[in-house]
Amino acid sequence: MSTDALSAGAQGAFLRTYSKEERPGLASALSASLTLAWRALLKIKHVPFQLFDVTAFPVMITVLFTFLFGGALAGSPGAYIQFLLPGLVVQAIVFITVYTGVGLATDIHKGIFDRFRSLPIWQPAPVFGAVLGDMIRYSLAALVVVVLGVALGFRPGGGIAGMLLAVALILVFAFSVSWIWMVVGMTVKTPESVMTTSFLFLFPLTFLSNIFVDPATMPGWLQSVVGANPVTHLVTAARGLMHGQDVIGNVAWVLLASAVVVAVFAPLALRLYHKER
Repeated sequence: MSTDALSAGAQGAFLRTYSKEERPGLASALSASLTLAWRALLKIKHVPFQLFDVTAFPVMITVLFTFLFGGALAGSPGAYIQFLLPGLVVQAIVFITVYTGVGLATDIHKGIFDRFRSLPIWQPAPVFGAVLGDMIRYSLAALVVVVLGVALGFRPGGGIAGMLLAVALILVFAFSVSWIWMVVGMTVKTPESVMTTSFLFLFPLTFLSNIFVDPATMPGWLQSVVGANPVTHLVTAARGLMHGQDVIGNVAWVLLASAVVVAVFAPLALRLYHKER
């Protein structure tokens, strides 16, 4: 092959490599966040066990508590589930919010987080993507509990609209709590530490509430503790919405509390994210 032919071939390869066309623009903040949210959901494909917390766990607690306590507390499981189901939706979703922090801590521990930060994308996208992906998981858990509850005899006085409003309110609260676990996930050294911390926080938060029994049956000092619990306000609001009752005060309290939590912990999580760089 002649020298001229080699030169022409090299020139063609050069032109193909360095195109004169404009480079594509960077992905928008929304596009990058949605892509990483989809990545969070794709984890389930490779680790099916992650579905346990949004399917098997809600089914287990719904069936267990309905038939274990129903006869003793309300005379029958069918009567008890009218009171219990809204609280079970809250418990199921609040419990799995911890996986937001666990997933983030896992990515940091494996070095994936550093790879994300090296990409030419909107830098907070991995954080927002993780939260958005988990919101879909929370919705699935709520759907599982509600469908099973209806199958077991739950009949919402507020109809489908009340059910949807209650679930939406619970998701707003879960969104705010997820930012707390984001901060924990970027603070502790291992994913297991996030899980350990969650037990110390979530068990008192859910069991010292009105999920399972009416606080009026409790001692006075315990009623004060339960009344100060944010989960109690959330359960009262969700229960009222599902049964068509006037709980606007509790709804406003939950929305305000959620806004305060996001206002405090979202900037803190993003600051920790940038500090890691």
